[in-house]
Amino acid sequence: MSHGAKVLAILAAGALSAATTASGLKDALRVATEQAVESTSKTGGFLDNPQIRIPLPGKLETMATALRAVGIGAQVDELEVAMNHAAEKAAGEATPVFTKALTDMSFKDAAGILNGGDTAATRYFQKTTSAELKTRFRPIVDQAMAQTGVVKQYDALVASYASTPFASAPKLDLGGYVTDEALSGLFKVMGDEEKQIRKDPAARTTSLLKEVFGH
Repeated sequence: MSHGAKVLAILAAGALSAATTASGLKDALRVATEQAVESTSKTGGFLDNPQIRIPLPGKLETMATALRAVGIGAQVDELEVAMNHAAEKAAGEATPVFTKALTDMSFKDAAGILNGGDTAATRYFQKTTSAELKTRFRPIVDQAMAQTGVVKQYDALVASYASTPFASAPKLDLGGYVTDEALSGLFKVMGDEEKQIRKDPAARTTSLLKEVFGH
């Protein structure tokens, strides 16, 4: 029997009330989201995590290779670092959006999450918050990239590349790319946190988490 099925069986037996279960699930979601936001929004949250570090876009691979070959590799690396720091600044904006999603979660949503697999809660958040997060993240990413000189760095690199023989500078919405990668990384970390809460008793930091997921 799957973990979700076991919990539902307990519910059917009356061991936990619907209200307790919904509260426990919201508690699990709150813990997972808080930890994910804290992890990704700190300095190095993206840059120092190989699982979510944002690489240069695939469209820039040819340009990056060519620039490294002519001794401009350091500037290429600086661009990648600045992109990741922009994502870290944006990630902190996620908390109020997640809080609202928790408030709006119904018991039907909670029941689906219970029986939906190891990352069902994360998928719920992706479905209910991605659009608003993207809207909130984009101006923060753009502002952070402007402050750290990403746009100027990118323009300078494109100009350098365009001056090489037979080169055609790629067209790219760099802010949109960083925003999408920031969202992807945030949900990746959240999914990992959710798995820990479901599987590892030590990760259940509140009494409700222990009650709902401890059976």
